[in-house]
Amino acid sequence: MIRVQFVGTDGAVREAAGDEGARLLDVAQADGQPLEGTCDGDMACATCHVVIAAEDFARLPPAREEEEDLLDLVAAATRTSRLACQVRLTAALDGLTVRIPD
Repeated sequence: MIRVQFVGTDGAVREAAGDEGARLLDVAQADGQPLEGTCDGDMACATCHVVIAAEDFARLPPAREEEEDLLDLVAAATRTSRLACQVRLTAALDGLTVRIPD
């Protein structure tokens, strides 16, 4: 199991876990995190926008151009923003910290 720490909008930290290969969005939703994922991972929205901890960001594979284009439309996007539907859990991501934006 790959461990993920979610930092909620209130600052509360919850740890969840998912299988290798699982989408970060699915792990977040199973943990009750407020991410919609309206397009179900088809990259037609940005309702699963999350901010990856700066110290963890380099462990993720780079975002594809389509993901970056959608993130450009997110007002609260940061340099470590990602779409949770596009992040697949791997052993290299164990202990990943993810902030849920307001």
